[in-house]
Amino acid sequence: MTIQGINDMVAEIGLPFNYYEFPEGTNQSPPYVVWFLSNDNDFKADNSNYCDIEQLNIELYTSEKDFDLEAQVERVLKKNDLSFYKESNKVDSENMQQTSWEMEVIINES
Repeated sequence: MTIQGINDMVAEIGLPFNYYEFPEGTNQSPPYVVWFLSNDNDFKADNSNYCDIEQLNIELYTSEKDFDLEAQVERVLKKNDLSFYKESNKVDSENMQQTSWEMEVIINES
């Protein structure tokens, strides 16, 4: 998957989205999605990185728990053959619900 491919996949969810965060001052209202790459778990041998493997995080922010939007995100992930871990949290300071999906993706930029 390419970075552009990830961006296109997140666009399929059908909500406003951005990489990591929205620019300051945009005051994005929920629901919205942010995505980012947080860690690598590259396949390495013989002093080389043979395969670029990144941890992809997709976060859905809503005013309250929204099972339908979560299912929408998961349909897109499954359509793209991605296996994921899901976690939900209440963000008290922002009065929002955060649902996040973590998965590993192989990055093919060449």
